[in-house]
Amino acid sequence: MAEWTQAQSGRRLRERALPLSVVLIATAVLIGWALATPPGVLAKADAIGYAICHRIPSHSLIIGGRQLPLCARCSGIYLSALLGLITLAAAGRSRASRLPPLPVLLILIGGSILMGIDGVNSYLTLFPGLPHLYEPQNGLRLITGALHGLTLAAVLLPLFNSVAWQRPDDAPSLRNVRELLALILLAGLVVALALTEAPALLYPLALLSALGVVVMLSLVNALIALTLSRRANTATGWRHAWPFVLAGVALTFVEIGLIDVARFTLTGSWEGFVL
Repeated sequence: MAEWTQAQSGRRLRERALPLSVVLIATAVLIGWALATPPGVLAKADAIGYAICHRIPSHSLIIGGRQLPLCARCSGIYLSALLGLITLAAAGRSRASRLPPLPVLLILIGGSILMGIDGVNSYLTLFPGLPHLYEPQNGLRLITGALHGLTLAAVLLPLFNSVAWQRPDDAPSLRNVRELLALILLAGLVVALALTEAPALLYPLALLSALGVVVMLSLVNALIALTLSRRANTATGWRHAWPFVLAGVALTFVEIGLIDVARFTLTGSWEGFVL
């Protein structure tokens, strides 16, 4: 009996120590990253984009005389992915654990394929003399990126829920084509706004696209943390899940920081690649 009580006491102590440890580590990581990157809110957003995107100026939207943190394609991806997650959560799908039905999934995959085709075509134009289908445009980069972003949101949300929660909702992230079309319409509105390149949109687009990067990578890293700690399918609420999400955020900024260091070491500049 005494051994059982001692074991239970040790387990409770570990459970209490885990959140505190995660908070301390995450705080140290975020402070370290913030101190090591250029000052200013937009510069921090640039440093996030710097880790995952080429940031070629000619492939990026310029708003108010300033380049966005991500290229047009990546801006579309992460703005749309963030929009998708927020919309699905607002629609009551925050714990949906099943993929969309096949017709919806095929349309989503088709959108991602379109992005791939546009990306390959754009890449070919970097090499003079190579044949390509058409002249690339930032508008097409943004649109096809947004389509792929919706795919990421519709797939990653149920994947996270199926691993994180003890009792996730047995529902798809998107139920039918009509819901998908509504989501595409919302993404289209964001794309249309971005293409106006109105100066007032600089901060919203810059910060939200960078936030989209952090959110998507943090969800993936939270899945890794849950799996490695053998806590998959144990959370009954956010009281149990938040330490792993915060661990995902910390891992994300470690990854971003390491890539930032490697790229800056190689290039000596925080600017995008120059063709």
